[in-house]
Amino acid sequence: MPLSYFKSGKVEEWEQMVDVNIKGVLYCTSAVVPYMLEEKSGHIINISSVAGRIVFAGGSVYCATKHAIAALSEGLRKELSPKYNIRITCIEPGAVSTELLESITDESMTGFIQATKNMETLQSYDIANAILYAIQVPSHVNVNEILLRPTAQER
Repeated sequence: MPLSYFKSGKVEEWEQMVDVNIKGVLYCTSAVVPYMLEEKSGHIINISSVAGRIVFAGGSVYCATKHAIAALSEGLRKELSPKYNIRITCIEPGAVSTELLESITDESMTGFIQATKNMETLQSYDIANAILYAIQVPSHVNVNEILLRPTAQER
């Protein structure tokens, strides 16, 4: 999540985000889908972000990569759920306590960093509980999306 204003032109950081946030999901998904098709069963959980729904200044490229995961998840659901009984869930967390803020090199993003550090963020177990909920519903139910944010998060 190396956020930066687009005008900063941090092309290498953009490429890294596309490689990890989009290509990584595509490659992992393409590795498991053949097995799920054979079994006519499975559940793919993708991690997007609230940033895939709500774009903010300094997050244009990051938000675009997370929006791509939400779109991919919906497309996969339409392709794989009805015919092959493969469920697809997109988890969209808000601010989470991770090392991601440390990847921000654009010094003009200090306000964003400080606001996030001053907030009680989500913890890894909050995301795990959302995933657990999605996989524990009855097999005839597909939880398409779960959007969760810290109570204090405005955007």
